[in-house]
Amino acid sequence: MNVKQFVKQHREEWKQLEQLLTNLNKKRRELTENDIEMFHRLYQKAAQHLSYSQTYFPKDDVTPYLNGLVSKSHNLLYKDQISSFQQIKHFFSSTFIRLFLEQWKFIIIAMILFTVGAIGSFLAVANDSLHMYSILPDNISQAVNPELLGKSDGAVDSSLMSASIMTNNIQVAILAFAGGVTFGLLTVYLLIYNGIIIGALAALFWHYGKTYEFWAYIVPHGMIELTAIFIAGGSGLLMGYKLFVPGPYSRAFQLKQQAKRSVQLLLGTIPLFVIAGVIEGFITPAAISLEAKYIVALLTVIILFLYILVGKFVFLGRLRKPIEDHGS
Repeated sequence: MNVKQFVKQHREEWKQLEQLLTNLNKKRRELTENDIEMFHRLYQKAAQHLSYSQTYFPKDDVTPYLNGLVSKSHNLLYKDQISSFQQIKHFFSSTFIRLFLEQWKFIIIAMILFTVGAIGSFLAVANDSLHMYSILPDNISQAVNPELLGKSDGAVDSSLMSASIMTNNIQVAILAFAGGVTFGLLTVYLLIYNGIIIGALAALFWHYGKTYEFWAYIVPHGMIELTAIFIAGGSGLLMGYKLFVPGPYSRAFQLKQQAKRSVQLLLGTIPLFVIAGVIEGFITPAAISLEAKYIVALLTVIILFLYILVGKFVFLGRLRKPIEDHGS
């Protein structure tokens, strides 16, 4: 059986389970005993279909779709027993990690697009510093002054600065993932454009011999901030790709499915932007040594790596357990 035959054979059962999920969430008291029994039966069958799909179609869209359907059904069964804190914990230890792992290739592509823009603008401005006026927006090119770097440390309103930066970065992420509806073209533009700005600024400070100082003020918050932007950008690129290549599904179906994924990923990046905003508002402008700022950057990289690595093993462990339970 190929994937098209598999989807065609079981699509109606999955739609019935989706409808029952909606009814159970919205009109739980009006459901009959037959509805609840049907929900349990369809849930068990969907779990079996998920196991089959993971074995024979691990890279097809139907596998993450079934995984989400089974997860939502499982969560509903134990809804009354799960606290809000446990739901949040489950989201960041399982759901967010699952979505991250499913689209890691597109996150890498987002990073590459950003890097291409950064390298291109760096080379242009490094060759001739006057190029920065044609590359950077006027409000940035006229305001930046490498000679003043570090001279106002500790003299800014950190709380206001943190809130402003955090809001701006979240807006960039929203645009990056929403750009998927333009077949990813807007997402590509935003990633390259933001890379161009960073690359041009890096080249400008290189001309003044302040590369070490420049990156000390960028990387503490930048590692987390760029990771979140790459995740949001990756979700936008994936959505655009699925609209270009919908496979056996309609573009409307792919748009609906990928939009759900993107919203969940965006919600998962918000804590990253909050942390980045706090670092950029309070630690980056603080009157501490440059070495201390680099240490903060290193710590953020280690924590991000451990979160993804540990989350991956926790998620894979949870994924195997429901399948083993239903297979026994």
